[in-house]
Amino acid sequence: MTTNAALIARRNRTIGPYSPLFYDEPLQFVSGSGVWLTEASGQRFLDGYNNVPHVGHANERVVRALAEQAATLNIHTRYLNERVVSYSEQLLATFGAGLDRVLYGNSGSEANELAIRIARQLTGATGMIVSDYSYHGTTITLAELTTGLRTREPLAPNVRALRIPDLDRDERTEAEVLAETLGELDAAIGSLQEAGFGIAASLFDPLFSTEGMPRVPAGLAAGIVQRVRAAGGLVIADEVQSGFGRTGSHMWGHEAVGMDPDLVTLGKPMGNGHPMSAVVTSEAVLDAFGSRNEFFNTFAGNPVSAAVGEAVLQEMAAEQLMSRAASLGAVAQTHLRELAERHDFVRAAKGTGMFLGLDFAIDGAPAPQLAKRVVEGMKARHVLISRIGRDESVLKVRPPLAFGASELPILLDALTEALSEV
Repeated sequence: MTTNAALIARRNRTIGPYSPLFYDEPLQFVSGSGVWLTEASGQRFLDGYNNVPHVGHANERVVRALAEQAATLNIHTRYLNERVVSYSEQLLATFGAGLDRVLYGNSGSEANELAIRIARQLTGATGMIVSDYSYHGTTITLAELTTGLRTREPLAPNVRALRIPDLDRDERTEAEVLAETLGELDAAIGSLQEAGFGIAASLFDPLFSTEGMPRVPAGLAAGIVQRVRAAGGLVIADEVQSGFGRTGSHMWGHEAVGMDPDLVTLGKPMGNGHPMSAVVTSEAVLDAFGSRNEFFNTFAGNPVSAAVGEAVLQEMAAEQLMSRAASLGAVAQTHLRELAERHDFVRAAKGTGMFLGLDFAIDGAPAPQLAKRVVEGMKARHVLISRIGRDESVLKVRPPLAFGASELPILLDALTEALSEV
């Protein structure tokens, strides 16, 4: 077995030392099953973090579908294939009326890049509204509107960043916070218009995941939609983290928060680890774009990917994973609120469904080092979680949706112990 130190040295000589690794002492996983990962040492870890293996690591239904289709046929979309069309029908059936067309990609970055390209063409504008602590992908366009990760590219002149409020960190009334935020949005839109960029689109994760799952004022999502549309822009919902039943209450995050998007981007959990993404939109938007562009992607929407995506939807239905997220999430949230009341350094419990967290603060100031100690303490107890937010002071608990009633107490007990330890 290659030691971690030796593997890191080889990694640095190939991939390079700039791709981040989790934890003070990185983990080397060699296999996974369901919601469990096995490390090179033979130790098992409960996965409370990864949303990519949405229906579980090495899910039998997904692996079988992938292997059988790969052994039969894999070809691009310039040939007819019923499986690709059938999967598209099944995927679109999970969306509300009006979102009835799909374009495929291979990553969330590709999906967001395509959505922005469509918005620019349809509006004739280039101005973008994002949050001031967000991440949507790795292309040049997306790097220039990234505010939540370190990038060499500065914020592009055609981008304005909106501060997303958190009522757990603000003592003003909900109405006051909402009015101020929408006023800032009005100013950002006005600034883009005055600079000649206009408004192409807004791009937000409906749960504001990277931002730390803030508790936002009621009406914020609807207010954003109304103002962006009034300015001539389109609304893009990035569902890479908040979609596929993650909230427990709705299949898609935009439905849960009352956001009415023109374009929806999908990624990671769509293929359970197989590279898949999509832009879902309306017939009118697709006709306006498709009639003027010969859009083609060699690998996107192939029969193997369709088989994998179909298997993910089938597994979600068979195991009732969305309703499971609702019931287990309710139990977890009750426990997190109890922990918040018990520990004065926990400012608030966060999240919805099976996307959970705790916000750490000392004397009102964010406490990222405390959050880091808890993450490391959970690792020591063989449970994987992470942290998010502009201050990295919010725990991020976002397990595969295959997480079950037998695993939840393991995670919650480890969290209780880790908090008591610090």
